[in-house]
Amino acid sequence: MTTLEPAVDNLVALESEAIHIFREVAGEFDRPVILFSGGKDSTLLLHLAIKAFWPAPVPFPLLHVDTGHNFDEVIEFRDRVVERYGLRLVVAKVQDWIDDGRLEERADGLRNPLQTTPLLDTIAENKFDAVFGGGRRDEERARAKERIFSLRNSFGQWEPRRQRPELWNLYNGRHRPGEQVRVFPLSNWTEADVW
Repeated sequence: MTTLEPAVDNLVALESEAIHIFREVAGEFDRPVILFSGGKDSTLLLHLAIKAFWPAPVPFPLLHVDTGHNFDEVIEFRDRVVERYGLRLVVAKVQDWIDDGRLEERADGLRNPLQTTPLLDTIAENKFDAVFGGGRRDEERARAKERIFSLRNSFGQWEPRRQRPELWNLYNGRHRPGEQVRVFPLSNWTEADVW
């Protein structure tokens, strides 16, 4: 036995868990969507979704909140991936919210803090009820408290007291109209696992 075998076994288990989660969501929700930025975590998330449903296409769209400050290569990569796998893409451009007055440009020019409103508006407009994200528990303390199925209220806010236990890989996706569930298939992955 080599020293790599436990690491490989761990990755196989993590991948199996993520694929199980994708399939659970497909069976339990009406309008799921995958958040996609083109970064390492969202690229892995999409890779796992493709594996979960192959040879059929991924049964839900990607949502990219475009800050307008992306490298051209990121947008080109996103578009190539969408075309290659026949995916549906929803793009929420922060600039559109600035142009119509729903957001104001920040004095420091940063756009990342402005993504929340376009994200929540686009989720509501499209009636997405499950939103896949690439969050991992090893990233920060707040994420460590998140469940894999993390209930959000009608304002898109996390309410710790309303989170459900997740015992024996059983997930509860029940939610009221207007609420959504954020789903984190990479919760148990580490950054090293992703790489």
